[in-house]
Amino acid sequence: MDIVFIEDLRIDTVIGIYDWERRVRQTLSFDIEMAFDNTVPAASDAIADTLNYKDVSKRLIAYVSESKFGLVETLAERCAAIIREEFGVAWVKLKLSKPGAVRGAKAVGVRIERGKRPLG
Repeated sequence: MDIVFIEDLRIDTVIGIYDWERRVRQTLSFDIEMAFDNTVPAASDAIADTLNYKDVSKRLIAYVSESKFGLVETLAERCAAIIREEFGVAWVKLKLSKPGAVRGAKAVGVRIERGKRPLG
């Protein structure tokens, strides 16, 4: 199994359950791993054959920046669904971090895996 990854994709959005959180934009950080067979693009050297991480990033930036969820759990689920459904990814591992949300912690958040992880 090959992995295409996006590390520390930072996106500003409205997220949180407290009144003050609903009035400000906060920066979230995404680490994403996506299963993809890279043998075809490696052989063709054609961008059209890849899981284009720039396209995935642009789609998530557009979606997350306009969202206004209360819970990071909900946002993580929606982002994983977008990746799987719109980009044909069979398995995704997504870590969504909310830096500075808890005093004394660098970040808090969730890590989810969706789909069936391919063997190999």
